[in-house]
Amino acid sequence: MPKRGQLRVLLGAAPGVGKTFTMLEEGRRLIGEEKDVVIGIVETHGRAATAAMTAGIPAVPRTLVEHRGVTLEEMDLAAVLGRAPQIALVDELAHTNAPGSKNEKRWQDVEELLAAGIDVVSTLNIQHIESLNDVVEQITGVPQRETVPDSFLRGAEQIEVVDLAPQALRDRLSGGFVYPAERIDAALSNYFRLGNLTALRELALIWLADEVDQALKGYRKDHGIDRTWEARERVVVALTGGPEGETLLRRGARIAARSAGGELIAVHITSQDGLRTGNPATLAEQRALVEKLNGTYHQVIGDDVPTALVEFARSVNATQLVLGASRRGRVTAAFTGPGIGATVVRESGDIDVHMVNHAAAGSRFTLPPLTGALTRKRRILGFVVAFLGGPALTTLLSLFRSEDSITTDVLSYQLLVVVVALVGGIWPALFAAVLSGITLDFLFIEPLYTIHIHQPHHLLSLVLYVVIASLVSFIVDRAARTTRAARRSAAESELIQTIAGSVLRGDNALQALIDRTREAFQLPGVRLVKAEDVLATSGEPLPDNQHTSIRITEDTTLELCGPDLAASEQRLLAVVTAQLAAALDHQDLEQTAKQIEPIAASDRVRGALLTALSHDLRRPLAAAAAAVGGLKAAGPTLARSDKQELLDTADESLAALAALVTDLLDVSRLQAGVLTIADIPTDPAETIAPALDELHLGPTDVTLALSHGDALAHADPVLLQRVLVNLLTNAHRYSPAGVPVHVSTSTFGDRLEIRIIDRGPGIPPEKLDDIFLPFQRLGDTDNTTGLGLGLALSRGFVEAMHGTLTPEDTPGGGLTMVISLPTTHTSQEQP
Repeated sequence: MPKRGQLRVLLGAAPGVGKTFTMLEEGRRLIGEEKDVVIGIVETHGRAATAAMTAGIPAVPRTLVEHRGVTLEEMDLAAVLGRAPQIALVDELAHTNAPGSKNEKRWQDVEELLAAGIDVVSTLNIQHIESLNDVVEQITGVPQRETVPDSFLRGAEQIEVVDLAPQALRDRLSGGFVYPAERIDAALSNYFRLGNLTALRELALIWLADEVDQALKGYRKDHGIDRTWEARERVVVALTGGPEGETLLRRGARIAARSAGGELIAVHITSQDGLRTGNPATLAEQRALVEKLNGTYHQVIGDDVPTALVEFARSVNATQLVLGASRRGRVTAAFTGPGIGATVVRESGDIDVHMVNHAAAGSRFTLPPLTGALTRKRRILGFVVAFLGGPALTTLLSLFRSEDSITTDVLSYQLLVVVVALVGGIWPALFAAVLSGITLDFLFIEPLYTIHIHQPHHLLSLVLYVVIASLVSFIVDRAARTTRAARRSAAESELIQTIAGSVLRGDNALQALIDRTREAFQLPGVRLVKAEDVLATSGEPLPDNQHTSIRITEDTTLELCGPDLAASEQRLLAVVTAQLAAALDHQDLEQTAKQIEPIAASDRVRGALLTALSHDLRRPLAAAAAAVGGLKAAGPTLARSDKQELLDTADESLAALAALVTDLLDVSRLQAGVLTIADIPTDPAETIAPALDELHLGPTDVTLALSHGDALAHADPVLLQRVLVNLLTNAHRYSPAGVPVHVSTSTFGDRLEIRIIDRGPGIPPEKLDDIFLPFQRLGDTDNTTGLGLGLALSRGFVEAMHGTLTPEDTPGGGLTMVISLPTTHTSQEQP
């Protein structure tokens, strides 16, 4: 069986970057090294430079495949296998073969060549990688049906990115080196937009970097290499959930930023039982900060924190570790030995460790308060169990008392202490321990019915019993407190998260806050009252005079129904009230903005209208008045030609006034939403021709490139013609003398586009949005051209027809106005 061939893939971010040219260049180089190289298939796409590169490289003739009366050319796989070259050049790896071919996809043909021992050099665009297909579609808006599985690409021995800067690619496209002239404008304004090309280029580089990283990990694993390789800086920041985390993250981000490609990784170690963890709210804030710093956040389970931290750092090939300085005091460190930082430094090996000082370093921990773990009812119940359970147990043990039963007696009283601790907490349990110790001495230890103990070991046993019972009581009570504290922390964390999310979203923020407040504090009812109006309520109706009122603003109060809150709950309640106040302010500002905006917009329009009317109505009114005045003053003595000239002037001026009034009425109809639109399948050519006739524009003024197909636009022909008249008027006015305006139509998917292209001065990018505002001329001081409503009306008409009107820069200078309208079919064309 022959040795499997090697695959080399030339990867490009977009068509036209030079993949095929580079492949042919490599073929020529290999021929110069006396290698047996053949062209399996090369797609030149009519590019002369690419076709010229094929000269001198042997090519296997293509096979012809008939499909539905069309003859298609495909790579002759059998012929290439029969030729058995050392290296085959196979273009467009993602190509779908014609029906009737041996394999459905060209990459499957390449697989057969590789299996036969033939090395293959092939080309591929980033949009054809299976795992990136949906990402590319989101970027470009163009779905790709031809893809290559990632598993096949990972088997390639070499993957090389053929890179070209986005603007350089657009320049190459504008020069006609990629697509024919009739496709250049459409490609530049769609798939080959600068933002698209930049995103695709970044995607290609990131994908290749990840593949290289995976290959590096595989190599280290295969060769048993555990030590860190500093291929690029990876900085791991250890978070405890303490306040120092923000300082550590920012320090880690600065370290990562010092080298190109540096990566920030944050990790938090939690214990397997989940009890040892940081403040959830603080960790959530730090996780958000990690995302802002372009890092990644990980949570790892491990009881041995230093070991878990070092193992994680090695697993991600980290080069540096950032930890906070110990928060333990000197006395604690003296008794407990080296801390986490010292242990990590000892075990880190090749990984550099940074110990960062912070405000909490060296401070002592304080134990959480023990009050409030159990309710008063539970504590009273514990004392009742101790009072009643002790005599009942004593009576039961007295019935079975013997000389050898002392051990059973002690364990029985020990069990009673544990039960009391579970029911009532530490103080009832301590009471039960002391009481049971006295009972044991009085009733079960010789001499009976006295508090004297003759045997020293009995005294020691009794003392140990009381101590053990007290310790067990403390442990059980502490466990109960820890459980309750954990539940409270989870509820507080969820409440804080809800508070933040509700205020940020703004939707029903007040109701969400009220609901979560009642649930978190376990209250029967909560409501928010402003003056006499209830803004939000949750739970049961609040009886009068049976609630606690907390003032939020001057006229707004939060009413809580239920018992008074503990001190720790009061602190959390302060956060809730602050966020309620913020939500109320936000709500008031939104309402004020909604009330002010129509007034402000109306004032702006009124001012612009008065300014425009003062300029644009004056000329036609003055001209009409002068013409009528001249006719009246001259009387019958006026020559016939002069009379006709004055009549023409008056007619022209009155027509201009009528057009201005029509535009104003249309603007008001658009703003009121009462413009009547006819939805008729329309051929763009049938509206372009009348528009040209209306403007008296001929072939020397406008060139046409209209597509002929079965696509018709959903449009109102009358309004579409008015839009074209406005756009053609502007394009012709600003085009240089002797340079015609170009009008083209094309179909992309379910949209039909009409492009009006001029070679005038263009519009600055920061002014592109302003041209569609009413009464805007962008520096045009010619008052004979109307009120400046043309483009505002045009966009309004197009959007009323469910289309878009978009300005774009014309390659080489000028402005392109693109009308995009829905079509009657959904065919998809790829640039």
